[in-house]
Amino acid sequence: MTLVIVVILLLAYILIATESVTNVNKAAVAIFAGTVGWVLYICYGSDFVMSQHPSEYLNFLDGMSANSIAVKKYIASNIFLKYVGRASEVVLFLLSTMTIVEILNNNGCFDFISQLLKTRSSKRMLWTLSVVTFLLSANLDNLTTTVMMLTIMHKIIPNRRQRMVYGSAIVLAANSGGILTVIGSPAGLVMWNIGAVTPTDYSLSLLLPCLIAWLLPTFWLAYSLPNHVETEWNVLPFRGNDTNLNVWQRLLMLFVGIGGLWFIPTFHNITKLSPFLGALCVVSILWIVNEIFNRKLFNADQMLQSRVSGILQYGVIQMILFVMGMMLALGVVKETGAFDVLANLLNTNIRNVWIIGLISGLISTFLDNFALAMNMFSIYDVQSQSNIYWKVIAYSTAIGGNVLTIGSMSGLALARMERMHVGWFFRNVGYKATVGFILGLCAMYFIG
Repeated sequence: MTLVIVVILLLAYILIATESVTNVNKAAVAIFAGTVGWVLYICYGSDFVMSQHPSEYLNFLDGMSANSIAVKKYIASNIFLKYVGRASEVVLFLLSTMTIVEILNNNGCFDFISQLLKTRSSKRMLWTLSVVTFLLSANLDNLTTTVMMLTIMHKIIPNRRQRMVYGSAIVLAANSGGILTVIGSPAGLVMWNIGAVTPTDYSLSLLLPCLIAWLLPTFWLAYSLPNHVETEWNVLPFRGNDTNLNVWQRLLMLFVGIGGLWFIPTFHNITKLSPFLGALCVVSILWIVNEIFNRKLFNADQMLQSRVSGILQYGVIQMILFVMGMMLALGVVKETGAFDVLANLLNTNIRNVWIIGLISGLISTFLDNFALAMNMFSIYDVQSQSNIYWKVIAYSTAIGGNVLTIGSMSGLALARMERMHVGWFFRNVGYKATVGFILGLCAMYFIG
């Protein structure tokens, strides 16, 4: 049965990697793999429990008869819920981040981005989009940031070929900025939640590699642009009956939302509670401020009908389901003991963490970077690996996803929005991202 469960996970990886060909949503595949895997696991629960948790199970029985019902109860309460809890921590954090973006966007707090983009200089446009995306993705999750920036860019630039170049720069910045902090991507959140890294040390270690992986291909990409860019300016997007907030109110809401997210590591260090609780606290405060500032609006509920909000909801909800499904699927494989066998093989044949990082970067070019990162995280326990392992895997899987659009959710969002082919992306962007990835990994090696 272990082989069957592992095969289901491998088939799920294949479907995830070929989503652009099969048109089967990766979130549906991940949820299917996670649910079916646990059903099969519990059907053969006695064998798995006695091989992986014999002493804990005997303590659980405490005089009860050892039968199939007892095994199922033990799995449901002592094994399954543990992985549900870990997945829920990440999902609730992502949900909180999405809500913060919704509130800020509906109140026009991101309208300053459109104002910054009022230029005819193609290179200034490129760097404005790239820098803003990099900074936002370090604070918000990278998919949310990508979709929001692509939507803004799409409304301003009518030329599709130019949008493809600018959109590629947005994806590079989002993936590089997202992995720079523990709150910028689901992979970072997982490492933080399991205690593999601390926020400050993690960001300082990845700062130079991420800057290299972002700046080098972006500088390279700038040379493919003409001197001037075609722009098209319309009125600001309609947000329900529109917001009446003045500049200082929008700035205050932006400070509460983004500043609150930056306070979450401190909240976690003080309370030792899960980071998602701090994120929910930020949401509640921002929500109250929103209600106070907009109390005079009669049709405030219509603000949820904003086109950008709908896109954000659709993209992030898919990501939430995908994250939940992958974490459950990998959890059941780990409980079969298959990852212990894989860890022994790696320790025997490939002990060098940098070689593992290069292999992970190569695989992440065609397999979703979060799915691969979670697989690499699941192989070892936190205590069995040095601190550098987690950083190398996080960097390699995230930046490796820049090589092809199918390697990350941000890349897939760009491909769908601009109907971009994988071949065009690699010829114009992917090989540049590969050079940036290798040089960034070298920088991480030398700084230790």
